[in-house]
Amino acid sequence: METLSLRTADHPGVRVLTLDDPDRRNAIGTVMKRELAETVSTVAADRDARVLVVTGAGTAFCSGAHLDEIFGGPVRPVSQTRRDLEDIYRSFLAVRDLDLVTIAAVQGPAVGAGLNLAMCCDQRIAGPRARFGATFTRIGLHPGGGCTYFLVDALGPQRAMQILLDGAMLDAARAHELGLVLDVVDDPLAAALAAAHRYADLDPHLVRHVKQSVRIAASSGLDASVQYEAWAQAASASDPAVLATLLGDRR
Repeated sequence: METLSLRTADHPGVRVLTLDDPDRRNAIGTVMKRELAETVSTVAADRDARVLVVTGAGTAFCSGAHLDEIFGGPVRPVSQTRRDLEDIYRSFLAVRDLDLVTIAAVQGPAVGAGLNLAMCCDQRIAGPRARFGATFTRIGLHPGGGCTYFLVDALGPQRAMQILLDGAMLDAARAHELGLVLDVVDDPLAAALAAAHRYADLDPHLVRHVKQSVRIAASSGLDASVQYEAWAQAASASDPAVLATLLGDRR
């Protein structure tokens, strides 16, 4: 039984990945982990793909990893559990490695690994029933899957520490106030698709260079940003159509 689907939206460059196991609130188990990794790999190899929208079927975006499948069964060495966890991490962290634009349309709870999956996307658009939960410590579990990194990157160390220690569950309004989500709207999938259509109409090389430029700015400081921008801006200006616009066809 498939636990997710991939479709082309009503724009040839837009792909929609839907976690589709509503009976388990779209928890990432053994099957979904494999299908997610395979689907993201398919998108990465798709030369026509410009934007990926990630959403969930039913009432939840993703309730996290399937804990019974990870931690149930016979007691295993910590090293084995670590390898199993890293295997799950890779399935959703692959979304972050895509060089096209990614948008999470979060219509319901995104908890644990589900929060991480949403944070792997470049933008997050939430519905009024969305919830964002870093609830690991509520059950005595250390955060995983990049959650500490994502929250520190988005909120700074002080706020991230508070949320992680409290095992906080943020509603959509609070997540928006803190900057975890871009916007809160009644229909997050429709809003995500509208944005996806705009981005898909841009030159794909330009979009990918902007995405890379933002990442450099976030991690490497002004000098590295200026150096990359000088190259990327020069490259974009070498396009005849762009050059004609810049010069107003005065040549």
